[in-house]
Amino acid sequence: MEIFLNIINGLLIFYFGATNVVSIAIVLLYMLGCFLIFRKSGSKWWIALVPFYREYELARCANREADGRSYAAILFINNIFSVIGFFLYYFTSEEYAVQLNVVLAAIQTAIIIPWFIYNLRVFNGLVEIYNSTKWWAICYALITPRFIPLIYWGLSKKRQPSYKVDELAKEREKLARYGSVSVMEEGLTVNLNERTVKGFMKEKKVLLRDIHMAIPAGHMVLLLGGSGAGKTTFLNAVNGYEKADAEILLEGKNMYTDYKQMIYEVGFVPQSQMMRDKDTVIKTMRDYANLRLPKAMSKEEREKRIEEVMDIFGLEPVKDNMVGQLSGGQKKRLSISIEYLSNPSLFILDEPDSGLDGVMARELFERLRSVADSGRIVIVITHSPDRVVDLFDDVIVLAKDSARTGRLAYYGSIEDARKFFERDSMEEIVKRINQVEEGGDGLADEYVLKYAEVVQNG
Repeated sequence: MEIFLNIINGLLIFYFGATNVVSIAIVLLYMLGCFLIFRKSGSKWWIALVPFYREYELARCANREADGRSYAAILFINNIFSVIGFFLYYFTSEEYAVQLNVVLAAIQTAIIIPWFIYNLRVFNGLVEIYNSTKWWAICYALITPRFIPLIYWGLSKKRQPSYKVDELAKEREKLARYGSVSVMEEGLTVNLNERTVKGFMKEKKVLLRDIHMAIPAGHMVLLLGGSGAGKTTFLNAVNGYEKADAEILLEGKNMYTDYKQMIYEVGFVPQSQMMRDKDTVIKTMRDYANLRLPKAMSKEEREKRIEEVMDIFGLEPVKDNMVGQLSGGQKKRLSISIEYLSNPSLFILDEPDSGLDGVMARELFERLRSVADSGRIVIVITHSPDRVVDLFDDVIVLAKDSARTGRLAYYGSIEDARKFFERDSMEEIVKRINQVEEGGDGLADEYVLKYAEVVQNG
């Protein structure tokens, strides 16, 4: 009889997370709240009875599906450990039970933090969907009374969800792939289907999806997007550093299958560059020339290339100066020169103007404009785009959609971008597609869909 009762208690812990009457009653009220939310949001009501799946569906109703998978998985693990701890207490010796329960308690304590974070993320989504005040966060932060807002939103005629689950699914279907672009013999062709990583519990997380474009040679391109939109991930996929489910072709050659041959065709300048302050400019250039240029190149050819690059970026007058003595602008030009030594067809720069004032930044971008005019493709990320936007031909706008995936919201000329987003400045365009919680207008999905329709309609 005792074993039977223990099994019943174990099942109660797994299902309700507790065995006492008060805790079970609170969980039942929470289930009622979920039932009301599911009914109002267009989900199946019976899901409220299924633990873990219930939390995932609640996240879907909150437009937080990606968070919902992690939220449900963490709760499942927590309840499993609770059941294990319960049975250890009854079926092992007191000495071992105490030791094992200490370990289990430590694990569960570590689980509480991510569980609490995902719990609040889902709640914030519900607040947005039901257009409510964030003061309801107090109920969710305290955990126990979290059923109160769910029941209130579920019963109130004034509180109606701005989206229903089936409507969200249809919207995401509309944001489907609109087809690859044709491969160009000259220039850069990007047909990126997906860039994914393995997340918690080996869950597939999609970082980027459906990015297709063809950039002609000689174009200088601005890359825009809010935090988390996938700008750096996109650049790493393009330059072959992080492979995606994609076909990236530069001058007709595949960046992935011909990677070793393409190394010299791509120059990538990160935000920070490691250069020794006690070396001279010319020594720095020579050291990097030994790394960047083909081994078959003669010394004379190498020296000629170094002189050409220093002349392009205005470093000839300071070639004998120590790196540590250079101004901020000169150091930036030196870090760019290092990557330009290999004479790349594609030149990518991540915030090359960070730390520079307007005049110095302008001078730097004018030199990059001359690089593009020589027939190269130059792609730049900058957080101050409007002060140099007139130097760019095109703009790529990446947006983080409602599933928290980086999508292509626009690619085309600067002037057409202003018309497309109905905004004059690039910073205002970014504000249009940023999430509401990031201070934006939260229109990412709308513009991703709008751009897809533009492409489909030619």
